[in-house]
Amino acid sequence: MLSNKGKEPVEGSSRSTGEQQQQHPSVPLSRYESQKKRDWNTFGQYLRNQSPPVSLSECNYTHVLQFLQYLDQFGKTKVHLYGCVFYGKPEPPAPCPCPLRQAWGSLDALVGRLRAAYEENGGTPETNPFASGNIRVYLREVRESQAKARGIPYKKKRKNKKNEDKGEDGSSPSPLH
Repeated sequence: MLSNKGKEPVEGSSRSTGEQQQQHPSVPLSRYESQKKRDWNTFGQYLRNQSPPVSLSECNYTHVLQFLQYLDQFGKTKVHLYGCVFYGKPEPPAPCPCPLRQAWGSLDALVGRLRAAYEENGGTPETNPFASGNIRVYLREVRESQAKARGIPYKKKRKNKKNEDKGEDGSSPSPLH
């Protein structure tokens, strides 16, 4: 099992915050740290329940993919299948037998927390199975398939450019108009 013994926390990192909170039990964990700890424990339990059990040092991206797919059974997001009459409709007027799945955003956040937890528990960035390109591809495919099934295209949020506030010549408008 991976541990963090002998590692010094980096100032300003989430690792130093987590260790400070663990050393001082009177300081409650943040919501993010609590969720990350719960997710890490759940993933560890999932690996121990495999037949045969998988140690963290043996864990790779395929175990992570299997874990994410296993979590689908607990999902609450209706994902219409291609043959469903409601496929591509954002708000279907009636129920259908299509499966409930984990929402893409939930999976993406979970992978982010587990990626951080892996390294906080002694794993190296180079061996982090949550940082694998295969996981990114899987998440992108889930995002795209869920967007198509709901009929709502996924649009990446973009930062607003400040050029909208400037005049045609690039200068700021005069406040004395």
